[in-house]
Formats: sequence, C-alpha cells, structure tokens
Amino acid sequence: MNLTINKEYVLQRAKELLEFNSPSGFCYEIMEMIASWVENLDYEFETTNKGSGVITIPGENSDKVVGLSAHVDTLGAMVRSITGSGTLKFTLIGGPIVPTLDGEYCKIRTRDGRIYTGTFLSTSPSAHVYEDSSSKKRDPEYMEIRIDNKVSSKEDVKNLGISSGDFIFIDPKTTITETDFIKSRFIDDKGSVACLMGLIELFKRENIKPKHTTKIFLSTYEEVGHGSSYIPEDITEMIAVDMGCIGEDLSCTEYDVSICAKDSSGPYDYHMTTQLIQLAKDNNLNFAVDIYPMYGSDVSAALRAGNDIKGALIGPGVHASHGMERTHYNALDNTIKLLYLYLTN
Repeated sequence: MNLTINKEYVLQRAKELLEFNSPSGFCYEIMEMIASWVENLDYEFETTNKGSGVITIPGENSDKVVGLSAHVDTLGAMVRSITGSGTLKFTLIGGPIVPTLDGEYCKIRTRDGRIYTGTFLSTSPSAHVYEDSSSKKRDPEYMEIRIDNKVSSKEDVKNLGISSGDFIFIDPKTTITETDFIKSRFIDDKGSVACLMGLIELFKRENIKPKHTTKIFLSTYEEVGHGSSYIPEDITEMIAVDMGCIGEDLSCTEYDVSICAKDSSGPYDYHMTTQLIQLAKDNNLNFAVDIYPMYGSDVSAALRAGNDIKGALIGPGVHASHGMERTHYNALDNTIKLLYLYLTN
C-alpha cells in the first residue's frame, strides 16, 4: 500500500509518552501533554470528568461514530506504610510482575508535589548478610523501598512529607535502539497511544478524513479494570488499540499488528474482526490472529458497563508484558496502517 507513516514523529511521541509517569489514577499531567499535541494538529480535544481524553476527527459523513481507544495509564505503586527503620512498604497499582521490580529505581511523589528517588529491594537485599537473599520470595510482603535521603526512622520519612497514599513511579528505562527496537516498561499501552498520534498526524498531513466521524478515547484507569466503563454515547463500534501478546501458543511477533479474536471477556465482534483480517491480508501487512485467555481491553470494560457497541481488538506485538517490555517500530507501523485502512474503507 502507498502510505507514508511519519516514523520520526511516531518514535518521538512514543519516547515522550514512555518517559512520562502516569500510573492509573495519576494521568492528568500526561493528558495535558497529549492535549497540546492534538491541538497543534488542529483537532478537538475534550476531557471527561474521570480524566479520560476524547479526540474528535470529523469524517466524510456523520451517520455513525467509530471509536478507537487506548490507555495512557500504566502499572505503578503507592506508599502503603512507613517502617520503623525509614523504608517504605508499597501496594501495587495494576499487576506488574513483582520479581522484575527488585533493584528497580523509582520516584515517590508527595501530595504537595515533592519528588524523592528510591529503589525497590528485597528485605534481604545483601548476599553478604542474608542467607535467603536469592531465595526469598519477591512480592510486596517481602520487599520495601529504600529512599535516597538520610532517614533512619518513621519520623524522618514523615518529615520529608511522604505519607501513605503517595504515588510511586517505576523507572521505565526507555531505550529506542538504532535497529528500531523500543525497550521500556509500559509499552502496554503507550505504544498504542503513539500509534494513534501517528494516525492523527497522517490524517492532518495528507488532509484525509475517515469515512465516518471518529472519536479516539484515551482512558486513564484501564490497568485497574474500568478505563472505558464510560465512553461517548454516540460511539456505535469501537476498536481497542492495545498490546499484542507474544509467547507460548501464540503467533504474534514484535513486528506484527495483532488481531485478537477472543480474550477473557469472550469473542470480539465477528464482522469487525473478519474485516480487519481481510484488510491486513489484502494489503500485505504483517499480522497475526491470536487468542488471549488472560487479557481484557477497553472494549471489554465498555461492554461490561452496558454500552451497546460492536467491538474489536488490535495492537502492536509486545514481548514480556508487565515486565521489561519490547517491541519494534514495524509493529507500530503495521498497526497504524491497519487502523487507517479500517477507517477509510
């Protein structure tokens, strides 16, 4: 297909998104950044009461409204309590693979905006001291956060202004290699948000309109299950743009757009899924069709909330989800092209 995606723009948006802290419940700052991008492209941006974003792209006709969704919220943590020795116990936001957090850097943000740095560690962090340093279970019960300040008591930490309920941002360690691999935490689902920004930039640059008015819904609570429990009432069909899974019994790779036929919420709409598969075939896209039994999407949440919509799920293939993730630019490129084909056919 003769379609030029602005690779530099997509990768720059991906890098900025991935490096911006936005765990579920703390997305108002990243939404302001995205709003500025959208407004620079002269499209309408609105914010819902819950903090989600809605981008409207006028279509050739307005007889129906097609929705696309992706989530800007990520996994994270929150201060649960302060120990007597001046470390922090934490509670998880979403479902990160906890053993991958051992030794990871983080930031603690107080309610009044102060930022402190720290490190996730086992409570037996030294091989020279603890016999169980390598065998102790890595979960929040046996882990803590060491703060990079001179503290040795609960009172010392409280004097910094840190308290229970403060957000903890996990260092994403974002790297884009010369070979176009994107390595980072939280490519789920900021890789997809970058795809949607690339799609918007394409429509603007080429002065193209989708066949139908299109609303892009950027949710802020997907990782905790209710990101799109509300969607604009005029949406009649919606594609969730979220990461494609890679692993055992799956055919997706880091270079493909994944088309999910069924996940834990059940099968996606037959006609939409079939159309997406046919478009990918007809236009020689790298794609995979898979089943994700341990997965749910913004479309899943919208359907469970009672929205009368048809729904489908696609997205770039991402390796090692909820850990140290990786994808390749080709997966983003194929995702953008499939979305473009669906919206313009």
